[in-house]
Amino acid sequence: MSTEKLAEERHERPRDLPRTPLSWGETFMQIAETVRQRSKDPNTQTGAVLVSSDNRVLSLGYNGMPNGVDDTQMPWGRDDEDPLNTKYPFVIHAERNAVLNFRGILRELAGSTAYVTHYPCNECAKELIQVGVRRVIVARPYLSAVGLTKASERLFEMAGVQVEMTTTTTPGQDT
Repeated sequence: MSTEKLAEERHERPRDLPRTPLSWGETFMQIAETVRQRSKDPNTQTGAVLVSSDNRVLSLGYNGMPNGVDDTQMPWGRDDEDPLNTKYPFVIHAERNAVLNFRGILRELAGSTAYVTHYPCNECAKELIQVGVRRVIVARPYLSAVGLTKASERLFEMAGVQVEMTTTTTPGQDT
């Protein structure tokens, strides 16, 4: 059910009944949508939330430069003959940042769910698999310019990671 439809349903309930809150999935995807707004990337802002099987937020991440690197001194473009003039060798993806930002013991990520605003690249798919993520909920498809989305799909399938596309995004967010 869409976020708008759920919101309408909540407003139509009689006042003496408790309101219907967002589902856990809607809540975590909205957190991912909010976290992605921290990204300084002018083209693509991506957010990720790692969640335990008992619905605890374990970690958050968004795409950006490494800590201590002055964002204003780095390239943010996508196309240039010299790859060092693009963002790609420098930006850390949201999923990787969520794993790196986790402050617990890595085995605590086993069985977790990743809520991501964009379909993970093959490198992030490998990292999510390696730390034990068992489910990935995705708000937007992402087609790699060099065809690596298929590699992500293959990795997830081979590792038994369940991937679900959802339409639960914050109203007004770009696609």
